[in-house]
Amino acid sequence: QVQLVESGGGLVQAGGSLRLSCAASGRTFSRYAMGWFRQAPGKEREFVAVINWSGGSTSYADSVKGRFTISRDNAKNTVYLQMNSLKPEDTAVYYCARSRASGLGTPYDYWGQGTQVTVSS
Repeated sequence: QVQLVESGGGLVQAGGSLRLSCAASGRTFSRYAMGWFRQAPGKEREFVAVINWSGGSTSYADSVKGRFTISRDNAKNTVYLQMNSLKPEDTAVYYCARSRASGLGTPYDYWGQGTQVTVSS
């Protein structure tokens, strides 16, 4: 069973930065793509970013492109989301997820419990 634990959320002013981390259990972390999603109150969960198994390929939602950066450290079984120039509309619970395969665009089968990010105006 894979466990994903997010951390790094909090309250920040608009224009500020946060870095989220997601630590994964197990010895096969480096085989899989990892993604970040978010869900704001009253809204559906939405895709934020994804990174392939090696870190050599990434993809972002248009709403965060140029402001957020996804990265991973396979030696530490951890994926990160660096969030800069935060906006109030970035306020949401952020979830990391493990893909079923190594590349981008594949479904996700494991999810973390989420970490709250609140951006004040």
